[in-house]
Amino acid sequence: MVRRILERIAAPVRGLHQAAYLLAALTLASQALALLRDRAFAHAFGAGQVLDLYYAAFRVPDLVFALVSSLVSAYVIIPRITGMDRESTRRILSESASFLLGFGGVICVVLAIFMPQFLAFLYPSFVSSAYQNEFVLLSRLLLIQPILLGLSGVFSSVLQVHRRFALFALSPVLYNLGIIFGAIFFYPRFGLLGIGFGVIIGAVAYLAINIPVLVDAGVMPRFRWPTRALILPIVRNSIPRSLALGMGSVTALVLTALASRIGTGAVSVFTLAGNLEAVPLALIGSSYAVAAFPALSEASTLEKHDEFSRILSSSARHIILWSFVAVGLIAVLRAHIVRIILGTGAFDWNATRLTAALLVVLAVGLVAQGLVLLFSRALYAARQSWRPLLYQLVAGAFTILLAVMFLAAENDGLRSFLAVILRVGDVHGTGILLIALASTLGQIFLVILSLIALRSVAPGLIRAIVRPCVDGAVAALAGGIAAYITLAFEGGIAPLTTLASVFTQGCIAGIVGLSVAALALFVVENEEFRIMANAFDRLMRAPEDRTAALAPSAEEPIQP
Repeated sequence: MVRRILERIAAPVRGLHQAAYLLAALTLASQALALLRDRAFAHAFGAGQVLDLYYAAFRVPDLVFALVSSLVSAYVIIPRITGMDRESTRRILSESASFLLGFGGVICVVLAIFMPQFLAFLYPSFVSSAYQNEFVLLSRLLLIQPILLGLSGVFSSVLQVHRRFALFALSPVLYNLGIIFGAIFFYPRFGLLGIGFGVIIGAVAYLAINIPVLVDAGVMPRFRWPTRALILPIVRNSIPRSLALGMGSVTALVLTALASRIGTGAVSVFTLAGNLEAVPLALIGSSYAVAAFPALSEASTLEKHDEFSRILSSSARHIILWSFVAVGLIAVLRAHIVRIILGTGAFDWNATRLTAALLVVLAVGLVAQGLVLLFSRALYAARQSWRPLLYQLVAGAFTILLAVMFLAAENDGLRSFLAVILRVGDVHGTGILLIALASTLGQIFLVILSLIALRSVAPGLIRAIVRPCVDGAVAALAGGIAAYITLAFEGGIAPLTTLASVFTQGCIAGIVGLSVAALALFVVENEEFRIMANAFDRLMRAPEDRTAALAPSAEEPIQP
């Protein structure tokens, strides 16, 4: 049994949809652990100052990772090592890793020295708290993380080229296990710094899972002084991706800084709601984007334009369809979701209600966020690396401007309108809803810009995604109504006074809603629904059968 499981994990997966669903299944395990981590945080700290400090400290290494570690991006390395011999691949990996250690290490050391001043500028109320020293030390410790994750990003390019998607998806699982370990065993002894130790342990595990594949492929990197001829083209082509990621991180950092000025707990509920919304995003948008990128790179390299358009269109249609369904269920089950995952210990009822309201606002942008993940990879595969950067800059500035305008004009009724329709009018700190709204509108604006750009790369894409938008909306509406009716019926049977009752009612309503959504897709004869059913059937076959079942079709480029 154990051997069969390991074979399934290690086996390469070539079919686009099978790879996406395998990634989604393993991503679900990672997200489940992430939610368990958040539940432990919510139980111990609630939506209070300690959790605010932890999430605020995390934004700094996120920015470092985006600006420094991604200078040798896997998005650039994957197309280069596709079809390359072992020695050339080893050299690229070695020089990229060496450059990252040297350049990134210097940046992190400088930032660590000036960390108190940097944090004081971003979060003036936080650095003056009783946790000031711990806050600074935690921020410094977390600077180790982007280097480890950057190296993992370089090495994981081999996993993706060889279609070892299962191992690739296991990395976040180990990462979250490390954080949970730190929260349980290190925090009671070391405080906030203990959680930081857990983060580093998780990052080391994230990196280590790549090693067996590198050894098996014979491309294990070693320290090698970066040469200008090899590393400069990689860095030059990675800069647009690095800056685009950096702009996303800058936007998140600014929104967090704005949230810290709303009041205690605002950063916590905003981040927790974002983490909840990240679950369907990872399962749907990220899974398809990761699975499609190697195939898009191959099609672009071989100048198979029709194949490129087919892969992009197919992935986009699936992301749109299932994201719509997820939004419909989230809108109805938001309170149950938050109560089940976070409603424990110090996380009180008002924090639960506000987080649920934020979850809905952020989930409205779920379709757009999933498409952005896919479209940015498509543009990188098509060697149009500067376009995502330009669009991220414009959309990031648009998001920040909206957030500042919304907060400055709080008396115009927008905040009150959102609070009333989301049933949190009597809760303190509803100004955070305006920041969430700005974030969602920014994502929608970004996907519109990306669609315009892709007209020259994938003609007919806009026309191809109209049908899944309609089918997805129909399925979301049907599933949402069914879930709502089920909740109303269940409410008359048993009160929501225990976790078991909340979970049971939410689970039953969710299953009914999902079943009705599936039935609606069957009735309208949705093509993506049929493909999903076939892909799951093939994915569940034995490893010896899966090799044949997942062999590329005539339209899919064969991995050399």
